[in-house]
Amino acid sequence: MKMENIIQDLNQFLADLAVFYRKLQNYHWNITGKDFFVIHEKLEEYYDEVNESIDKVAEFILSKDDEPLGTMQDYLNISKIEEAENKKVDSNCVLKSIEKDFSYLLNNVYSIKKTADDMQDYETSALMDEFISDYTKKLWMIKQSQENN
Repeated sequence: MKMENIIQDLNQFLADLAVFYRKLQNYHWNITGKDFFVIHEKLEEYYDEVNESIDKVAEFILSKDDEPLGTMQDYLNISKIEEAENKKVDSNCVLKSIEKDFSYLLNNVYSIKKTADDMQDYETSALMDEFISDYTKKLWMIKQSQENN
């Protein structure tokens, strides 16, 4: 296993974050339901945090003397996260969707961490620890807020 594998995984993560950012913002604009105010605000918090993560991951790739992907086309070509549609969506559907996406991202960062640990790349491993902790907490909170959880 080589450093290029880690960079490829990090660029996959970057692409997923970029598409997820846009998805969260789309949901923020189109959310409906009795808990509109709470979910609308939470989605803004999430996309602001994801935007910071995009910058953190891209700069981390640069610190590894490599190049982060930087175009929407690059991101859309490889992201495993599906875009949201341009339509009104109820909060329960939004919560189910972002739970699925945070679960995917959590599994992805666990995988990157394992690869990094195997390669004794402790910087990457430590960065993934931050995301693991963050996504685990977010998933717990999302699950607690859904109807019929």
